[in-house]
Amino acid sequence: MPAPSSQSSTLPASLDTIIVGSGPAGSTLAHELAKRGQNVLVLEWGKHEPIKGTFGQMAKMAAIPGKGAFINSDLSLLLRGITTGGSSTINFATALAPPLEYFKEVGIDLSQEIEEVKKLVPLDTLPDSLMGPMAHTISDAATSLGLNWQKLDKFIHMDRCQSHCHRCSYGCPYDAKWSARHPLEAAQKLGAKLITQAKVERILIENGKAVGVEYSQNGQTKTIYAQQVVLSAGGIGSPRILQNSIIQNTSSEEADSESYGFEKAGKDYFVDPVIAVMGSIKGMKSGREVPMAAGLHLPDEGIMLSDLTLPRPLFQAFSAQVGRFDRLFSHQNTLTIMVKIKDDLGGKIGPNWLNKTLSLADKQKLEKGCQIAEDILKQAGASHIFRSHHFAAHPGGTAKIGEVVNNNLQTQVDGLYVCDASVIPKAWGLPPSYTLICLGLRLAKHLAGKSKLSTTIS
Repeated sequence: MPAPSSQSSTLPASLDTIIVGSGPAGSTLAHELAKRGQNVLVLEWGKHEPIKGTFGQMAKMAAIPGKGAFINSDLSLLLRGITTGGSSTINFATALAPPLEYFKEVGIDLSQEIEEVKKLVPLDTLPDSLMGPMAHTISDAATSLGLNWQKLDKFIHMDRCQSHCHRCSYGCPYDAKWSARHPLEAAQKLGAKLITQAKVERILIENGKAVGVEYSQNGQTKTIYAQQVVLSAGGIGSPRILQNSIIQNTSSEEADSESYGFEKAGKDYFVDPVIAVMGSIKGMKSGREVPMAAGLHLPDEGIMLSDLTLPRPLFQAFSAQVGRFDRLFSHQNTLTIMVKIKDDLGGKIGPNWLNKTLSLADKQKLEKGCQIAEDILKQAGASHIFRSHHFAAHPGGTAKIGEVVNNNLQTQVDGLYVCDASVIPKAWGLPPSYTLICLGLRLAKHLAGKSKLSTTIS
C-alpha cells in the first residue's frame, strides 16, 4: 500500500475535528468522521515514507532516543513508532478483543464495536502453512505439557502474507499486515487532510473550551483552529501534551492557574513488561517467521506467552544485553518465547523522561511466566536456555477514563477528547490495537453531527 500523502495546503475553510496522531484509534476516528461528512485534519509527528520492510527504516521510526525509544529508571527499554500509522506499522499484528468487563465498569459497552471491527479489518488465525517450524515446535511442546496453547488472531491478509518472512516488526512491505495506515489512507480519499512532521506541543483553550492546537514543524511554531480536538498521540504523547497545556488563566483577576484535571495525566500507568526466553535446538534452521502465531493467555494471573521469532539484529541485541555473546550466531536455531505480564500501575511520565519500575508482584509474575516458557523449551529439546532483560511493550493508562476523561473520552475542557491507550482505565497486559479501533469507532459516533467553526492557520 502506498503511504498516505502529506498535505499541508488546501485545507477547508473550516475544520470540525483535529486529530493528533495517526495510530489505530486516531486513524479509525478520522475515517469514520470523514465518512460522516466532517472536515477532519490529522496531525502526525512522524513521516509518511513508504514501507520498505528494513531494519534501518524501523530504527528511524522507533529507535531514536527520546523520540521513539526510552530507557526507564530500571533500564528497561520502551519503543514506540513515530510514523503514519503509529506503532501499528511495526507491531506483530496480534488481535485480542477488548475485555468487555474492563470498560463496562466505567460505563462503556464495546460489544457493538467488537462486531464492527470484524467487518472492517482482516481478522483470522494463521493457517498452518504460514506458521514457521519454530512456532510449530513451541506449540507442540506446550500442548504436550497440557497447556492451552492456541493460535492467536492476527490483523493479516493471509493471501498476501509470505511464508519464511520476519518483517512484521520492520513494517510489512507486502501490504499483508493491517496497520492504521489503511484507515488513514481511506480517510484521505474521503477528504480528510494530513500534515506530517507536525509535533503538537499544546492545546489552545479559550474560556474552558478547546479551540485548536499549537504545533512545531520544520523549526516553526504554528497554530490551527477547529471545533474540537482529539488527542490520539499514544500513551506517552497524549499525557505530555496535556501536561504542557496547563495554562495561566489571564482573564481572571487573580490569574489562577487552570489545570483542568491535566495534572493527573502521566501518573500511575502500565507498560506491559516483556521478557524473551530463548533456547537453541540443534538442527533447527529458521529465524524468519510471523511472530506471535500462537500462545497462552492466563487472564486471572496476568500472564501471556507466545512464540516470538525475532529478526536477527534484535535477537543479537537481546543476547548481547545479558552477556550471552556465545549465542550471537545461533539465531537460526534458537526458539524464542515471549513472556508478557499485566504490571501494577505506577510511575510518572515527565516532559523528557519516564519513571516506571517493576513491583515485587510484577517480578513474581515474570518469574512464573519465564518458568513456564523454560519448561516449554526444555520439552522441545532446547539447550543453552537464557532470558533477556525485561523491556516494555504498550505504555498506557496515562489519561484514564474516570480520572482525566469521562466515559465519552472528553476531558474537563469542552471539545477536548483523548482516544488512545492513554484512556485504558486499568492495568492491561494485552495487545491494544483491537481495543483502540473499537474506541475510535465509538468516539466517532459521539462526535458526529457537531457544529462547525471557522478555521485559520497562522
